[in-house]
Amino acid sequence: MADDSRSSANRRSHDSEKDAKAAKKKAISYAADRVVDSGSFGIVFQATVVETGEVVAIKKVLQDRRYKNRELEIMQMFNHSCVVLLKHCFYSTEKKKDVFLNLVMEYIPQTIHRTLRAHSKVKKKIPMILVKCYTFQILRACAYIHSLGVCHRDIKPQNLLLNPTTHTVKLCDFGSAKVLVPGEPNVAYICSRYYRAPELVFEATAYTSAVDIWSVGCVLGEMILGSPLFPGESGVDQLIEIIKILGTPSRECIQEMNPAHAPFKLPEVSSVSVPILCDVLS
Repeated sequence: MADDSRSSANRRSHDSEKDAKAAKKKAISYAADRVVDSGSFGIVFQATVVETGEVVAIKKVLQDRRYKNRELEIMQMFNHSCVVLLKHCFYSTEKKKDVFLNLVMEYIPQTIHRTLRAHSKVKKKIPMILVKCYTFQILRACAYIHSLGVCHRDIKPQNLLLNPTTHTVKLCDFGSAKVLVPGEPNVAYICSRYYRAPELVFEATAYTSAVDIWSVGCVLGEMILGSPLFPGESGVDQLIEIIKILGTPSRECIQEMNPAHAPFKLPEVSSVSVPILCDVLS
C-alpha cells in the first residue's frame, strides 16, 4: 500500500514537471520593433517573437474592464486566406493600472492605401490585372465574413493589407465590425466618409452587410482612377459627391434606405458616366 502511494506521488510529481515544462515552452515574448500605425483605437506595432524570430503585428487597445472586446470575439471566428490571421492575444497593464488588450496578428508589410499613394507620386495607376486580382480577394474576404453574419463596416484602402511580392490581399481591422442581427438597431455614424454607403449617409440604423459591398465598390473605383471616387468633405457633401456621379435618388429610394428619415429636397442631377470606369466595367 505504501509502495502504491509512493508510486502515485512520483507519477503526480512527474506530471507536474511535464506540465511546467509545457507551460515554459508555450511562453511567448515579443520585442516591439517600431510603430506601424496609431490613432484613437490604439497603437499597432511591428514586433518580433523573441523565441523564434518571427515578425508579427501587435494591435494594442485599451480594454474596458466592464465589457468583452468585440473585435477579439469576432477575429476568433475567422480562418480564411483573405482575412488577417489572429495568432495570439494577451493583456498588459501600465502605471495607471489601465488594462490593454494586445492582438497578435500575422505581419503584412503594405496596404492598398500605401500602394495607391506610391503610384500617385509617380503619376501612375495600379495595373488593371492587379486591380482585378486585389478586388477578387477583397470580395472573397467579404463573402466569408458575411457568411458568418459579420459586417466589417469600415472597408477602405488603409484596412486592406497587401503583400507586394505575392500580391496577397487580406482584410484587417475589425474594430468597427459587428454581427448584424435582423431587427436589432445599429449605429448609423460608422465607416470612413469616402467609403460610406448612402443608407449610412441617410442615417439608417437597419442596414445590412450591403454597406460593405458599397465600400468595396469605392475602393475599386479608387484603384482604377488613382483618387477617391466620392471625396466628400462632410456628410452632406458626401451625398452631393455621390449624386454627381449616380444622379439624384428618388423619394422611394430614400424611403427604402431609411423610412424614418425626414424628407428634404435634393438637387435634381442626372447621372454622369465616368469614361474609364465604364470602359473597365463594360
